[in-house]
Amino acid sequence: MTEYAIQTGNPVKAVERKKVPAKYMLSMLAVLFSVSLLNILNYYTFVEINASILLISRWILIFTLLGYAAQKRSLTTWILISMIVGTEFGFDFPVVSVSLNVISQIFLRLIKTIIAPLLFATIVVGIAGHSDLKQVGRMGWKSLLYFEIVSTFALVIGLITINISKAGVGVTVPQTMSHPDLQQVAVLKGSDVLLHVFPENLAKAIFEGQVLQIVIFSIIFGIAVALLKDKFKRPMLVFTEALSETMFKFTSIVMYFAPFAVFAAIAYSIGQMGLEIFVNLFKLLATLYVALIIFLAGVLLPIALLFKIPVRKFISAISEPVAIAFATTSSESALPVAMERMEEFGVPRKIVAFVMPTGYSFNLDGTTLYLTLATIFVAQISGIQLSIDKQILMVFTLMLTSKGVAAVPRASLVILLATASSFGLPIWPIYIILGIDELMDMARTSVNVIGNCLATVVIARWENEYPPKEPEIKTEPATTVIST
Repeated sequence: MTEYAIQTGNPVKAVERKKVPAKYMLSMLAVLFSVSLLNILNYYTFVEINASILLISRWILIFTLLGYAAQKRSLTTWILISMIVGTEFGFDFPVVSVSLNVISQIFLRLIKTIIAPLLFATIVVGIAGHSDLKQVGRMGWKSLLYFEIVSTFALVIGLITINISKAGVGVTVPQTMSHPDLQQVAVLKGSDVLLHVFPENLAKAIFEGQVLQIVIFSIIFGIAVALLKDKFKRPMLVFTEALSETMFKFTSIVMYFAPFAVFAAIAYSIGQMGLEIFVNLFKLLATLYVALIIFLAGVLLPIALLFKIPVRKFISAISEPVAIAFATTSSESALPVAMERMEEFGVPRKIVAFVMPTGYSFNLDGTTLYLTLATIFVAQISGIQLSIDKQILMVFTLMLTSKGVAAVPRASLVILLATASSFGLPIWPIYIILGIDELMDMARTSVNVIGNCLATVVIARWENEYPPKEPEIKTEPATTVIST
């Protein structure tokens, strides 16, 4: 199976990855070493090198990397190289880069058109095509139990790391940082979050991108189809299965545009905000990344080992959707590809179709960790001392409100503003956090995707449907022919 192929029953013939010649690899490493050495010597003023020479040397490296990607012929490689090219382009040509945002927006719009029909089709097929509706109920409570336990670990890790690093203590707010205009957000009540779960209008839910509402509608619709008589049930199953296959093909076409979108998104971010603006908030950024690494190594990795999931194979399977999520800072953009890769990994489609979309509403591990960290940072930078019992209360509050993070407009920003208001914290530090939110969002979105992919495999293992069972081959008993 090749990287661009989508395994939905019949493998698609696609461009095969090629092995890069050893000579080219050595040449690329030599260029990388030379360019890095020149820039390091200049940065530490060991040798003063002309800026034009440094610029040319960096772009020689860029074109060398592009040559490597062309020979590798891997979509994941192209996406990763596009991130590097976008960073360099945004740093060298910021004026041009700020106008590139339209390219990434086109990609995100195309991806968002996939979400609703793909979720609807896969969930309906997964439920209505299921011979045992009791298993759907089992997957539901198992998924929610798993999501709650794992996200609680994420909240606790965020709380501990921000108290150890004290990233908000003594931070000097840069005067040059602009304060974007944000609308005042009302404090969310439990009834408001609950109400957002259920769709008022399907077209409105699709238009607003309310993933959880689409999931709820699709689940009820799937159950209704499952209860129909066979003569009505079969046409609906044929239609939804055909729609699912079509949307996967649609995704494969759109993904060819991903490297261009990633390049534009990174170049735009660097060109607009620059690199120096992040210096004063590096401690907060580092705290988040360290906390997420601890979460990955201390929570998700042991879970994978406990359920005997092949870690290397799993990492290889999720590399592409994680790279897309990291570059675009959008979990939605990685959802269709993540679902495909989990099917290729061996998870049955009925489980992928149920667990993955549900996880995007209830299992955003990176976002829940970020919310705890950001809320405490708001208090620290404001000089407000929060007692440990109040911090624990804040964690329990986020444990509940973060479950609706995908079911309310403006997602984590709404939850963060509402939590700050609920605990009497000032709102202005959130403007400061937004200055580096792009870089923070890259990490937390990637962890969201990793967590949901792992949850899908865990539930499949829990249901004894992973690894897929090999079909039994029936052999006819040998007959003995006696010749006379």
